Amino acid sequence: MRSDTILVVDDEKLIRWSLRQHLQNESFSVLEAETVKMGLDRVSEFEPDLIILDQGLPDGTGIEFIQKLKEMSYEIPIIMLSAVDSSNIAVQAMKLGALDYITKPINFEELKIIVEKALESIRLKRQISHLREEQKKQFGNLAIIGDSPVMKKLFTMMTKIAASDSSTVLVTGESGVGKELVVRSIHMLSQRKDKCFMAVTCASLSESLIESELFGHQKGAFTDAKNLKKGMFEIADGGTIFLDEIGDISPNLQVKLLRVLDQKSFKRVGGTSEISVDVRIITATNQPLEQKVAEGKFRADLFYRLNVVHLHVPPLRERGKDVLILAQFFIQEFNKAFRKNFKGLTEETKEAFLSYRWQGNVRELKNVIERAVLLEEGDYIFSRPIEVGHLNTLSNKASTGSYTSGKDLTFGEMEKNAVLEALSKTSFNQSRAARLLQISRDQLRYKMKKYGIHNRIETDDS
Repeated sequence: MRSDTILVVDDEKLIRWSLRQHLQNESFSVLEAETVKMGLDRVSEFEPDLIILDQGLPDGTGIEFIQKLKEMSYEIPIIMLSAVDSSNIAVQAMKLGALDYITKPINFEELKIIVEKALESIRLKRQISHLREEQKKQFGNLAIIGDSPVMKKLFTMMTKIAASDSSTVLVTGESGVGKELVVRSIHMLSQRKDKCFMAVTCASLSESLIESELFGHQKGAFTDAKNLKKGMFEIADGGTIFLDEIGDISPNLQVKLLRVLDQKSFKRVGGTSEISVDVRIITATNQPLEQKVAEGKFRADLFYRLNVVHLHVPPLRERGKDVLILAQFFIQEFNKAFRKNFKGLTEETKEAFLSYRWQGNVRELKNVIERAVLLEEGDYIFSRPIEVGHLNTLSNKASTGSYTSGKDLTFGEMEKNAVLEALSKTSFNQSRAARLLQISRDQLRYKMKKYGIHNRIETDDS
């Protein structure tokens, strides 16, 4: 007997018997109830994994049952049954959280597929919830989603690294794998968690500006230095400094950073006094620093000082079914953000996601899910084969390393092009463009802002 328990709530004895026989043949454990009250009592006593619920009951309706279930704070997937094919009831049930709606007489093959999908969805959600709770105990609110062997090894390493919080750490990994989240988690797990965490992306600032940001400056040190400014090292005393894209810092700044590591002190720009600090330095890069050292572009002595402890964050393609766990997690997050109710991925999409190489890693996956939740329609993500087909095309090209063609666009580029094309076809009439894309006008404006698509003079027929 499998562990999944299904509650059948229907006032017709023959229907309950028939459902019990078919479900038990599939090795489900089955409970029965014939009224709203009896059904709610069964839920309180047994908390089943799934409910098959009839709309017409002697003491109320299926809709009322769902409402009372929500009041009791239960989140159990529900499949609605009805003798009447009513779109109003179906829409109402779906809005309240029902997973599916089928009419009598029951097609048991169809029901079997729906039940399996519903239970798979709830299992994945429970797995995510369990992982979040387990990792929250370790890493606080910055819990990282993952259940693959490589991620479990990473979590173990993070715990050990955080315990010895005086060592410098070099975090490596491809762009988009979540290096900053790993660094923040190490900080939150360490004894420095109540102190300041300061992060700076080295490649985003000029040499003079990053030096001022890190070490501060005295009043009058340069033209715009009208006041004394404390730098990140000074502010983060007792805490953690995170230097992202460390491979991009200049030779001059490399010397100054080496001095901080050796002497644990520095001077503000334009200053003469030594300022001593106790700061843990964690750096990250997606570049091969050893190669830069060999080419004379990065100081060897600084590399060895930064690389006391090395932590590598694996790419998403090496994390197996973590991609499905992460996808479901992002679906839940964007469902809330965009007030949608997607249940998960189609089977075809799951296969495509598992075979695709995810060149942009977790960041790319998150963007794909955000786009899909925003633009897709239906119950499951990528229900239209053309989307899955395109993902498979990208996957095949990724496996051969072929990304040179201008036709091989990222999902973000595809989405931006779609928005631009719709706006162009409608002479930048946002209402008509939104209808063409089958999204709301607010969603269109969100996308225009996201991709920096500027408004033009437009007419509005809304």
